[in-house]
Amino acid sequence: MKVLANDGISQNGIDALEKAGFEVILTKVAQEQLPKFLAEEKVDVLLVRSATQVRKDLIDACPNLKIIGRGGVGMDNIDVAYARNKGIKVINTPAASSASVAELVFAHLFGGVRFLYDANRNMPLSGDTKFGELKKNYSKGVELRGKTLGIVGMGKIGKEVAKIALGIGMKVIGSDDKVGHTDIALHFYNGQIVNVPIKTEPFNDLIKHSDFITLHVPAQEKPLIGKQEIAQMKDGVAIINTSRGGIIDEVALVDALESGKVSFAGLDVFENEPTPAIKVLMDHRISLSPHIGAATNEAQDRIGTELAEQIISILKREEA
Repeated sequence: MKVLANDGISQNGIDALEKAGFEVILTKVAQEQLPKFLAEEKVDVLLVRSATQVRKDLIDACPNLKIIGRGGVGMDNIDVAYARNKGIKVINTPAASSASVAELVFAHLFGGVRFLYDANRNMPLSGDTKFGELKKNYSKGVELRGKTLGIVGMGKIGKEVAKIALGIGMKVIGSDDKVGHTDIALHFYNGQIVNVPIKTEPFNDLIKHSDFITLHVPAQEKPLIGKQEIAQMKDGVAIINTSRGGIIDEVALVDALESGKVSFAGLDVFENEPTPAIKVLMDHRISLSPHIGAATNEAQDRIGTELAEQIISILKREEA
């Protein structure tokens, strides 16, 4: 059986699949050439990340497909229901990258409260001539300890974010349509485990009570946070989005940054990927990263291994 990892896969994943007797193809096939390639090569399994789109036309053109795998959490680039109705298994790796995304949230948060995102732009330009001025500009940082972090979406990533927040002494509140209560298990080096109960509250309450807000929800049909929602937030709030572009109205966000309502933002995802709005990219109050939440060596190893295990389990079970 053939597996096309069109957006790549870790060596661990390759090794596991090849050991199980699969042929792994690592050729990067252009989107418009993908239907022909899959059909001609009689590919059984298509693995993608966020770059490759798996829509109805592609699914219809490839009757040999048995599995579509998404390396990551969100599957908005795949017509999941349609594929499953055609008898194709659709899998993802919801847990594999959770810790990596959570750590990126705090990279943006720590950098934000100490102005590192801006200092790293200005120090190379004028650190040798305006050192004292820059020191004064960046001397009003705040601590995360003791502040309230609002987590919108208490899935696997949201829970990982909560663990870090609790570990550094933040108060954590969550909001989730499906989760009313959850226990966050903190694991320590000596084997000790402490369970911290987190009770969720309505979204409209969370945005009023939080000093910092981080978003961990699927793609939305319209922005979850716009001008009206920002108006309800605390003055000086900060917002981090590492989930999907379009969840925040970027025009409203920039306006709020300019007015001081929002002190800073951290964005790993954007409305117009892969060409984010210049006004967003140039705003000195926004900490920027290019959709790299899951892009750590450890996460990619886990993603590859988890995909391989699921594929082997599904296809070997069918053979039996």
